[in-house]
Amino acid sequence: MLLARNRNFRLLFSATPVSNLGDGVSALAVPWLATLLTRDPLLIALVPFAGSLPWMLFAIPAGAVVDRSDRRALMVRADVLRVLLTMGIVALALRMPEGGGALPVMALAGLAFLLGTAEVVRDNAAQTFLPAVVPEKDLEAANGQLWSAEQVAGHFVGPPLAGLLIAWAVPAPFLLDAVTFALAAWLVWAISVPRRQAPARRRMREELAEGWRWLRCESLLFRLAVMLGLINFLNMMWLTVLVLYSQEILVLSAAGHGVLLAVGAGGAVLGGMLGPRLAARLGATGTVWLALWLMPLPFVMLGLGASPLLAGAALFMEAVAAMLWNIVTVSWRQRMIPDALLGRVNALYRFFGWGMMPLGALAGGALVSVAEPGLGREFALRLPYLAGGAAMLGLAVYGARRLRF
Repeated sequence: MLLARNRNFRLLFSATPVSNLGDGVSALAVPWLATLLTRDPLLIALVPFAGSLPWMLFAIPAGAVVDRSDRRALMVRADVLRVLLTMGIVALALRMPEGGGALPVMALAGLAFLLGTAEVVRDNAAQTFLPAVVPEKDLEAANGQLWSAEQVAGHFVGPPLAGLLIAWAVPAPFLLDAVTFALAAWLVWAISVPRRQAPARRRMREELAEGWRWLRCESLLFRLAVMLGLINFLNMMWLTVLVLYSQEILVLSAAGHGVLLAVGAGGAVLGGMLGPRLAARLGATGTVWLALWLMPLPFVMLGLGASPLLAGAALFMEAVAAMLWNIVTVSWRQRMIPDALLGRVNALYRFFGWGMMPLGALAGGALVSVAEPGLGREFALRLPYLAGGAAMLGLAVYGARRLRF
């Protein structure tokens, strides 16, 4: 087994669920804290917008920094910074004003923006660091194991735990989050790999232009990046309003919402285990097509249903589809992009793929706010799911026509 024979991968594998446990806790606790401060969907949407905005602003320059630097050291520094920023959320939760208001939501959004900035650097470094830890032939297996561990900790364990902690004390989940970031930083620091010889530095504009030219010459890679951006835009539309959908349509408590997210994570675990086998059996093209045809179904199920069981099944299916897409496309990128360009091209890819997320978050909150006066609160909360399902079906048709690995 890869874990048994590769010490460095064991350390990286251990750091992944530890860090993602904290991410999973905050994934429930941060939006739930926002709903304690306001019921305005547009203000609530401001928090995930701020948290994902750094992918639009900083993903490209972060790629150049990753190619110039020691990637392991960048991961450690980013996690240490996230410890400090998470303690800022603890302070905000402790001093939460009676009745909330716009100002504390803005403060929470500011901290989410800084945490997102650290995440951009950390994730870019981590994804380009993996080929230095495992041989090329093991990339699909390594990615499948890492993402399964991420999903178990970040989505299967983290959200229910957050629900219990936030019911006990609002600052508690954020304290746990800070501890997990600190432990993850220590585990990555313990990894021992030869020091990477970074290429000679040039002007950042020249380095970024080199990465851009390489990406544009690879038409399939560029097409995947744009499609991922649209997929993430649509997913952020419904994720932004999911906490309100859960509270007002499914009538779930914080603990119940955590269980709902954990059920969805079960799909990611299954996808992580089956993904490498399906990729070997169906090929890269067939696996990505299967993922795309599954993606519209959860939108329809959430848009038309009102049952926690149906919602759990929808989140389960969405996570399976996302995992199948990720295992194929990320492993393919890691294999085909030259190491000297890996940070920059990955960052450009993720700029397109993740840079649309803040726009999706704002679109989800704005769509509910605009539709509510004329259509009523419940239908307005369903609208991002119905509109997103139609758009996702269009992407599946396009992918079946244009994606060939």
